[in-house]
Amino acid sequence: MTQQGVRWTADQVLALAPDAASRKAGSRLGAAGPWSETGSSGDGTVWGLCKGSGSKPYQTVVDIADTAGPAYKCSCPSRKFPCKHALGLLLLWAGGDGGVPDAQAPEWAEQWIGGRRQRAEQKRTAGPSPATSGDPEAARRRAEKRAERVTAGAMELEQRLADLLRSGLASAESSGYGLWEETAARMVDAQAPGLAARVRELGAIPSSGSGWPARLLEECALIHLLDQGWLRREQLPDSLAATVRSRIGLPAAAAGPAVRDRWLVLAQYDTADSHLTTRRIWLYGEESGRMVLLLSYGAAGRAPALALPVGLALDAEVSSYPGAGQLRADLGEQFTPPTPTAVRPAGVSTTQAVARYGEALKDDPWLESWPVTLDRVIPAPDGDGWQLADADGKSALLLASSAMSGSGLWRLVAVSGGAPVTVFGECGHRGFTPLAVWPEGPGEPIPLC
Repeated sequence: MTQQGVRWTADQVLALAPDAASRKAGSRLGAAGPWSETGSSGDGTVWGLCKGSGSKPYQTVVDIADTAGPAYKCSCPSRKFPCKHALGLLLLWAGGDGGVPDAQAPEWAEQWIGGRRQRAEQKRTAGPSPATSGDPEAARRRAEKRAERVTAGAMELEQRLADLLRSGLASAESSGYGLWEETAARMVDAQAPGLAARVRELGAIPSSGSGWPARLLEECALIHLLDQGWLRREQLPDSLAATVRSRIGLPAAAAGPAVRDRWLVLAQYDTADSHLTTRRIWLYGEESGRMVLLLSYGAAGRAPALALPVGLALDAEVSSYPGAGQLRADLGEQFTPPTPTAVRPAGVSTTQAVARYGEALKDDPWLESWPVTLDRVIPAPDGDGWQLADADGKSALLLASSAMSGSGLWRLVAVSGGAPVTVFGECGHRGFTPLAVWPEGPGEPIPLC
């Protein structure tokens, strides 16, 4: 398949950046000045030499046609993927002004591409790998042992919550963060990372602004509900029990049947803590109308390997994870590289968006947000914040405080210019977080994150 007719936009390239610093540095390298011996081939390979601080230029090559998402190779020492040189090369290629001409790949680029595709073909023809454990009985005993540890952790956490409520919520303010960090460490020892993460969030609530006692009580109630869900999991419907296991942090495999569709990449963004970088990618099925979430992870300070270009669609299979109302899925085989599409999700009003989040909470009470597409909304200031108002003026949805920082809000306002737009994002109890926007008329989504 020839890739030369599918030129990405600069926004789609920059959406691949692992962080803001890489986005800025890559933009500076998106001009022809530092580049030499650039080229691209009909099979989706882009390469070039980029002048650096040393005497030897960096060799940079990108496989755009890789069915697992764009793949990158650069001789620079950066641990980020893609590095600034790969981003700059893709920006130069996306410009389509002759900066990256059609050419024959040099040996160093051809060797890397050939090796990657040979390994991919060997993996495809070899079929699924055998299970890592040949002893089902041993696996069962390990699962039972972990369940016992989680149960002990949940019971200990219940006692901590009871002690807090007995002494009064005000005591949380004087206890400091150390108490919660110690409790979180105990949940890690109990092999319940989901509980540990929620406990750490508790520690950040006291003295966090007006109304913090109410927020602390709400979070304590949700943790109590999760504890009780685990302790009484045998009494729950299978789908809800699977959701509880997922929220506790127990591993699960994508067990749903593979669904093939043309999946539009709606948004991609990273969140990070001191241990892990999590990448969230939202996909929309053109034929199925399904919304699915891909999650990938990287060690602290490193971007996850999976990256897909926002605004393009890929012909691929996805398999869902178990759990009531769960949207998470695994990306399976991709049959073609990403290509442009005019399809966009059907939009709803702001009132309908809140109702959809409410419906989703019935299946998963611990759900932070739900993906929705708002149709014909206008960004407007609202006191110290912003809101998205329906064009007919009947209702509006406040933007989450996290959406106030960065350039996404101002890009949304600029695209709208006071006119109605279509916005995809996450609707939750903290407000609406916009992730992509379409102006009126045809066009691809413009990333906001």
